[in-house]
Amino acid sequence: MPSMIDQIRASKLPSNMMQFAARGAMQVSAAENIEILVHLALHNKVFGELARMTLAGWDEKACLAAVSDPKTPVEVLHYFISPDNLRPTLLPALLENPSVTEGEIAKLARSAMRDTIEIMLKSQRLRSLRNVLENLKSNPYVKKEETAELSQPSQAAKPVPVPAPTATAPAAPQPAAADTPTAEPNHSAADELIPAGDAEHEEAVKTYMSENASEIAAEGDKKFQSVGGVVELLGEEYYPITLSENVPETAEPAAVASATQSAASAATAVAKAAKKPPATAPQRQNTLQKINSLDVKGRIQLALKGNKEERSILIRDGTKVVALAVLEAPKLSDGEVEKFASQKNVLEAVLRQIPLKRRFMKNYVVVRNLVANPRTPLDLGLGLIKHLLAQDLKNISANKDVSETIRKMALKMFKQKTEAANKK
Repeated sequence: MPSMIDQIRASKLPSNMMQFAARGAMQVSAAENIEILVHLALHNKVFGELARMTLAGWDEKACLAAVSDPKTPVEVLHYFISPDNLRPTLLPALLENPSVTEGEIAKLARSAMRDTIEIMLKSQRLRSLRNVLENLKSNPYVKKEETAELSQPSQAAKPVPVPAPTATAPAAPQPAAADTPTAEPNHSAADELIPAGDAEHEEAVKTYMSENASEIAAEGDKKFQSVGGVVELLGEEYYPITLSENVPETAEPAAVASATQSAASAATAVAKAAKKPPATAPQRQNTLQKINSLDVKGRIQLALKGNKEERSILIRDGTKVVALAVLEAPKLSDGEVEKFASQKNVLEAVLRQIPLKRRFMKNYVVVRNLVANPRTPLDLGLGLIKHLLAQDLKNISANKDVSETIRKMALKMFKQKTEAANKK
């Protein structure tokens, strides 16, 4: 007797049985249910949409077991590694599964965002896949130092080492003496850039640092890098770009003379300034310069204790532990969270974290913005869409930016709510 998946491939089952299959309700093993759902999602025009929605909410342990097994059909593995269906928790197993082809991983490497790249760089198998490495090096979200490491032949067989926290040699103990002055605490230049917080802010920093100590240590001294780039973050008016064709290759003689005089004047000013006592007030910096001068711990403190402008930049930090710290800030307003929920250039981890906070989920605008955000993971959007009002469902069903699955589900729910309202 042919297996259930063979009968479905041959379209030998009646319509009601096909609908059961698309809901994952067939009395077969979890692995076969997943195989059936993937087949329907990819090849069946009638029940494909229902199958995709079922897969988006399928049990994570069962999915992990399937994508870890080299015997799992290639069609299933390629479905789960597709950018439209990818779950971050499944990616490490997919990358190490030898049945996942190099071509599919290369496609992902070309378009991966920062959070996906960080997972890919830890894969040992990936280092032996030449096309994948080339695509990763061409990805704009890969950092320069990572590109350099990927280009080294000696690194081809091992993953990128996680930077260890900088160790400080302990000071030699000194005997205590009554007349010995108490040493002042060491203050780094970054301390002056982070505002002093009240007891609530200090407690928030202490708690967050303690709960995420291992992840903070793993990030080392990673510098700020905006998801999507600095120009996209602040806009060209804030961060203007000069095209290369508008920059003269050689300066005019008058300009050279002027520059020489300016340099001489500057040197004189520096010499005079050296004779004067140092100014007590630090040099004023704009917000981006301030953030760029901080390490991971400094940016976390700023995310928790800083102002609205600083939080609006740090939520776009490519370092996950920093971006998530913004959502723990005591002074974070509902209006800010509404904006974060609609942003396309934040880490997926940020969008996943927002619904986990009950306070945010009480805000209808936050829920609506998450569903309408093309960056929101499909499984998350499908779980939230049931909370939307009819008019918003109608708007989302016509929004070409969101996935087809979300649009169709919004249209279906809009029709259901409209019919229910007409019956009343």
